[in-house]
Amino acid sequence: MRLALITAMATFALDQASKLAVVQGLDLMTRGVIEVAPPFLTFRMAWNRGINFGLLAGDADVTRWALIAVALAISVWVWLWVRRENPGAWAQVSAGLLVGGALGNVIDRILYGAVADFLNMSCCGIENPYAFNVADIAIFAGAAGLVLCSDNGKDRPQPHKRRRKTP
Repeated sequence: MRLALITAMATFALDQASKLAVVQGLDLMTRGVIEVAPPFLTFRMAWNRGINFGLLAGDADVTRWALIAVALAISVWVWLWVRRENPGAWAQVSAGLLVGGALGNVIDRILYGAVADFLNMSCCGIENPYAFNVADIAIFAGAAGLVLCSDNGKDRPQPHKRRRKTP
């Protein structure tokens, strides 16, 4: 449980610090684009009002608060699962990544009304039109890690079954 908490706090802090440094510190909101190491890394300001790739985006406050509620519900559910199951270290790190990333994006929705995305990466002649942030990376890695690293009860002792005597 402690490992999940430390990971969640570190993920949240890294996400918020990166947004503060790039979006506010480098004034990406005004500049729009900063080419860091094109095409591999470009800071490109994008306000995501929806979920991944802008799906379910809407300017309505209902959408904003619904996405906040969903993120908080998933975070609480994952946190309760970690407390109840006490999974291995990798599953705890994965849970911490997911929760820390989700809470980082929740803070953006509360403060700005949308998630601040700014990382844009392209490679090998393929131009990526989408931007993302540290929280998005953490959420993806955490969800994948939970799928791959949680044992789903495989290592738990099974209850002893009584054998029936055959006549």
